[in-house]
Amino acid sequence: MSIKEQKITVNSLEWFYREAEPVGQSDLLPVVLLHGIVSQSYSWRNILPGLAQQGTRAIAPDWIGCGFSSKPDKRDFAYTPEAFITALEGFIQALELDNFSLVVQGFLGSVGLQYALRHPEQIAKISILNTPISTTAKLPWKIKQMGIPFVGDMMTQDPLLVDRTLEGGSRYIVKDEDLDIYRKPFLKTSASGRSLLYTIRNLQLATAMEEIESGFKSWEKPILIQWGMIDPWLSVDMAESFAKSLPNGELIRLNNVGHYPQEHYHETILQDLLPFVRRSESG
Repeated sequence: MSIKEQKITVNSLEWFYREAEPVGQSDLLPVVLLHGIVSQSYSWRNILPGLAQQGTRAIAPDWIGCGFSSKPDKRDFAYTPEAFITALEGFIQALELDNFSLVVQGFLGSVGLQYALRHPEQIAKISILNTPISTTAKLPWKIKQMGIPFVGDMMTQDPLLVDRTLEGGSRYIVKDEDLDIYRKPFLKTSASGRSLLYTIRNLQLATAMEEIESGFKSWEKPILIQWGMIDPWLSVDMAESFAKSLPNGELIRLNNVGHYPQEHYHETILQDLLPFVRRSESG
């Protein structure tokens, strides 16, 4: 099952995205997968083929400022949730996705949830993996320090910050050949580090969490929460509280899984994600 690497320019911003086309004829809705900090769409490399194999078109973009997408100067792109939401609107529109399911993970995945609240008519189902979803969520020090003046400027120019953050969050070693791809944007241009710095400084987590916490209390469509139990940054308590507040939510606890579940535990995730996106509304 091959994953295509694609590019599309929308409103002068170039999006890089990975796509797996469905095997055979299918009436299943597409799935859009959004990554977190300091990751990129490569983190979905083992999830995309699984979705495509069951007949689901699967699309995972690199957020603007991340991976291999455009890294505009802060004068041209504000790196706030509002800026990301507007950019994502353009991307979704350009791909002509009228109705789809959404999978989100991590810090920045929360922007995907804000997008869903603003465009409920487009969203069929939502799957959440270790994403800030509560006003109790705080930016972990490991990430927060990357936004501090002078300290952050130096840290974000170090490609090894990717290794330390991915392995620190997941609590497992990431293979060198995979780290090579995660590091590549940082080795290619200093704009990668600057974009990360701007993103962290402008995350506006408290405001975003208020919107998410209150907005989903009246969200009737299905939500699947798959939560790594040994996430050092986001506790399972917030997932439990969030699930209880949902009219139509389900929480699955993933033992021995950290902040980036898709990195090491794609098979476990797919066991529940595949039937979830396949299930009809009445199913």
